[in-house]
Amino acid sequence: MNETGASNEREHFVAVQKNGDGDLTAFQTSAGRVLDYGTALTEVQAGNIAGVNAFKGRDGETYIRGDADGDPTNNLDNLPIF
Repeated sequence: MNETGASNEREHFVAVQKNGDGDLTAFQTSAGRVLDYGTALTEVQAGNIAGVNAFKGRDGETYIRGDADGDPTNNLDNLPIF
């Protein structure tokens, strides 16, 4: 906690939504916020979400992926569905 009582911990993703193809479409954060993919990507690029990063795919689009930490249990595809 800092002087104002707020935590210095960045949010992280705790659950996801997927479409019928299994693509991630929305994320729930540790603070309880629900972010659509575009908003989540903006938050990731701003450094507001821990444990993930943005990368440019071969198709030129930018995507969210979990940081490579060797722990498959926290991969975005393995998070609970909400």
